Amino acid sequence: MRPEYIFGIHAVTTAITRDAKRIRGMWVLKGRSDTRIQTLLELAKQHSIRVEVTAKKELDQMAEGGVHQGVVVACEPIQTKNEQFLDAMLDRLEEPAFLLVLDGVTDPHNLGACLRTADAAGVHAVIAPKDKSAPLNSTASKVACGAAEVMPYVLVTNLARTLKDLQQRGVWITGTAGEAEVLVNNADLKGPMALVMGAEGKGMRRLTREHCDHLVKIPMAGEVSSLNVSVATGVCLFEAVRQRKG
Repeated sequence: MRPEYIFGIHAVTTAITRDAKRIRGMWVLKGRSDTRIQTLLELAKQHSIRVEVTAKKELDQMAEGGVHQGVVVACEPIQTKNEQFLDAMLDRLEEPAFLLVLDGVTDPHNLGACLRTADAAGVHAVIAPKDKSAPLNSTASKVACGAAEVMPYVLVTNLARTLKDLQQRGVWITGTAGEAEVLVNNADLKGPMALVMGAEGKGMRRLTREHCDHLVKIPMAGEVSSLNVSVATGVCLFEAVRQRKG
């Protein structure tokens, strides 16, 4: 299986700290020996990770033009989760379920940002359909800043069926739609819930919408009609966090 490249001081540090077994090797910029790099080299030594010194051109190629800060690691791809994992996780939960569902989000940048926000908000898992969803690749991992390694990304065969199963467990499904009548800050987001975010422009698919218990919208005061999906996700998730901690 082709390795994925993670680059940048913070992302590499997180990858090694969270799951060193995934790391196949590290490449460091020739001539760089500052404290941050020395700390990374010591961390790599602790985990017996092979380190090579190389030229900037090679690092640029590995990072595909990204800002690598003089360090790149090759990793085994992050493993996505499945329905069996989701069921087992929900069975173990000792607090109300807090889930994020992404319906048709195909951009890895948006996925990474959503994973980062979900981790910050205390979400238990991010769920998406196997078809027409962003891959959990190095781009998503880089944008997630470490969240991709710890936030379960559950890909399901049939999203509508998964939503129905969640409802049978007592989880309320809250969908987001611009034409909804209820503002997100006026909705009840306490208790077991799954927040459903649709694709930019298209929104949720019809069948997904039909499986929502209620719909909410974000109050918009300016000229723009919608927000980037990762921004909208942050607004909605942290409104839920505010209510759940109130």
